[in-house]
Amino acid sequence: MPDIYQAAIRPLLFNLVKADPEQLHSVTIRSLSWLGEVCQRPATSWVNQRLQQTLCLTDKRLEQNLFGLHFPNPLGLAAGFDKDGVAAPVWGSLGFGFAELGTVTFHAQPGNPQPRLFRLPLDAAVLNRMGFNNLGAAEMARRLTLLGSQFNLPIPIGVNLGKSKITPLEAAAQDYRDSFHLLKDCGDYFVVNVSSPNTPGLRSLQDASMLGSILDALNQENSPNSLPRKPIFVKIAPDLEWEAISDIIELAKSYQLAGIIATNTTIRRDGLQTEIIEKTGKTPQAEAGGISGKPVRDRSTEVICFIYQQTQGQIPIIGVGGIFTAADAWEKIIAGASLIQVYTGWVYEGPWMVRRILQGLLTKLEEQGFNSIGEAVGSEKLGVRS
Repeated sequence: MPDIYQAAIRPLLFNLVKADPEQLHSVTIRSLSWLGEVCQRPATSWVNQRLQQTLCLTDKRLEQNLFGLHFPNPLGLAAGFDKDGVAAPVWGSLGFGFAELGTVTFHAQPGNPQPRLFRLPLDAAVLNRMGFNNLGAAEMARRLTLLGSQFNLPIPIGVNLGKSKITPLEAAAQDYRDSFHLLKDCGDYFVVNVSSPNTPGLRSLQDASMLGSILDALNQENSPNSLPRKPIFVKIAPDLEWEAISDIIELAKSYQLAGIIATNTTIRRDGLQTEIIEKTGKTPQAEAGGISGKPVRDRSTEVICFIYQQTQGQIPIIGVGGIFTAADAWEKIIAGASLIQVYTGWVYEGPWMVRRILQGLLTKLEEQGFNSIGEAVGSEKLGVRS
């Protein structure tokens, strides 16, 4: 049976009211920020208990200890939803095993001109060209420090770092380092985002020499003398050639990165059913931006499989792209992802999605005879499809 979000709320917002995606997102994130504060107050702790009873699923078989952190389950919130960390206290109460904040840049920036966020319901996808709109690293550091002193954040919190638009590409390494310097005590792990298609030239930073300079700068800030060292990931695009991904794998080994996040949004447009975007009257092919959701599902799984095979499972992978169901999540896990993330799927499926996926994963574990989710990671040797 469909839940109330799928049966009533989503059709109302998407079809009848036709709420603007970005305005709806802003209202949602403000509401979640308020809800997070309510959940943490002793007088209204019953709200948190009710949320957890409804949306959370706790089971030892879903737990993992990875890169020095404990994850109560493998399903996390992907970067992009909570750009400024305003809802950090609530994500654990919504069932997530971890949450990634950002993307945050050193300099506050408004992002690209609106409209810049579009739903593609026929494709179960979203097209976005937000452009890293955020209040800046200093503001996020201030907020997370305050939240950390007031509230208990029960799940690992990641911080996704991007390059400020005003920073020249040749100065990118220092830009990332400056953000990391401000935030390194506020996050449990950090992500170098060099794969968004919405900041001019950013994807060129995936080149081995450019990425190496960024990792050099972060390693200096994340020196062994400043214990504990923070786990650092790099997030890559689904549109990279295998050779480029291999280069990044070698960098990950050389710099002892915690892992790789695969993948960001795609700039490919093949196979879309959406012919015209109503808001602009143009085709998706004529609109700039990255596409997330089901169109990127298979490619992200292929990339996960490739990385896992190339590293013999020695580098942890966080898999993201097109996860809507437990079957989608399971496919990425057996391909080699230790953790998985959702964003677009959560928008389409609603808050009950997390519990459904986790319950489905437990069913898969039982069917396949695994005792834990960790045993299932990379268990199926999938062939990489071209």
